[in-house]
Amino acid sequence: EEIKGEPFVGPAGKLLNKIIQTMGMRCEDTYISNIVKFRPRIDGENQGSANRKPSKQEMQNFLPFLVDEIKVVEPELIFALGGTAMTGLLGIESSVASARGRLHKFREHPVIVTYHPSFLLRSGSNSDKRKLWEDILMGMDHLSMPVTDKQRNYFK
Repeated sequence: EEIKGEPFVGPAGKLLNKIIQTMGMRCEDTYISNIVKFRPRIDGENQGSANRKPSKQEMQNFLPFLVDEIKVVEPELIFALGGTAMTGLLGIESSVASARGRLHKFREHPVIVTYHPSFLLRSGSNSDKRKLWEDILMGMDHLSMPVTDKQRNYFK
């Protein structure tokens, strides 16, 4: 991510791009950001590709930048992918499983919490994939996007 200067590169990024395309959208029509704009350093280790979850303080420090991005982009809908995005954006500190499946609000913007693509890659569970897809379908419905029978029935 640091080398390319883009969020969501690598296998998780490829899966996210596939999800966006399966929605019938182009990746260029979306805006992707991170809660913090750097990979938090792991003390005493050669960083490499490793990272740790950002602290609450790190997330709070970057929130004004994220708010500014949201003001510029004016999204119709925000997907919070994973626990870090959920906590950093909404202040929810429970599990993603307990927060997903319904609409939340960040200021005036609707937010859907769902699983991070890297979680799906680790899990490999069709049940988890289906839950993420149900959240995507809820977002598509919220945006009044057409949904085909094929899209409705993924991972069933």
